[in-house]
Amino acid sequence: MLLPVVAGVDGSAESLAAAEWGAREAVRRGRPLRLLHARAWHPGQEAGSHLATAAQRHLARRTLREAEERVSRTNPAVTLKDEQVDGPATTALLRAADGAELLVLGSRGLSGFAGFLVGSVALGVVARATRPVVLVRAGEEAADEHLPAADGSPSVRTDYRDVVLGLDLGDPSDEVIRFAFEAAALRGARLKVVHAWQPASPLGGLGPGEIGLAERPRQAEEWRGFLTAVLQVWREKFPDVEVVERVTAGRARSALVRAASGASLLVVGRRTTERPAGPRTGPVTHAAIQHAGCPVAVVPHE
Repeated sequence: MLLPVVAGVDGSAESLAAAEWGAREAVRRGRPLRLLHARAWHPGQEAGSHLATAAQRHLARRTLREAEERVSRTNPAVTLKDEQVDGPATTALLRAADGAELLVLGSRGLSGFAGFLVGSVALGVVARATRPVVLVRAGEEAADEHLPAADGSPSVRTDYRDVVLGLDLGDPSDEVIRFAFEAAALRGARLKVVHAWQPASPLGGLGPGEIGLAERPRQAEEWRGFLTAVLQVWREKFPDVEVVERVTAGRARSALVRAASGASLLVVGRRTTERPAGPRTGPVTHAAIQHAGCPVAVVPHE
């Protein structure tokens, strides 16, 4: 059975944009789309509170209907299902992600997450999910994934914008690389692979910055060679995907946000290894979620 693309909906503009993006991705992948709404749940809520339960179900039905109408109007080719489940929201979304090709959620970036995806809930889903999670902002439309027409107007008939992959060459994950290549292949898009490295500090006792400046070109060339070697096997697996390699000195989070400007999708990884403070997204992924203007796919890996 084909795993579905799952979109969490709560009636917010962000979640409706996520539902529409999820529908387009489901069509690209030949998968059904499952719209999921997590009903409000509170500790100690009595199961026999029929009025509260009925109101929640009515609200959930209305929320799902609105999302269904939007998706059916903009993506009539998608196979559509919907479901309402009891919260807590984080638990419901994580459970749904386990059985999904990928999970799509709405995001407000710097302003936090909307509706039932408030703050720690959404970040908790991203930090704990075992499957890829894509975050989509309000206002994201099909034409935003494509290059503008010759006259500069939005279009869905032009080529897709680049897919951007932020790759940590200190930990090059096959899962993350595969997801990015597949996303580019599905779109017929160019894949831009970005690695940022921190220049070595100059040795003490020499002229200020002389060694650092002299060795920086050599270090950059070494990183470029390593990046090319890592990607070679993937170029062979996806010969139709045009790949552009970018190696830059500086902070990874800044380099990724710049590279994602004008992209159709940014792909980043997240280690699933438990840390002393518990599951976290990591500073680079967190910055991408906050600042990238395009949808962001967070791919878990060991």
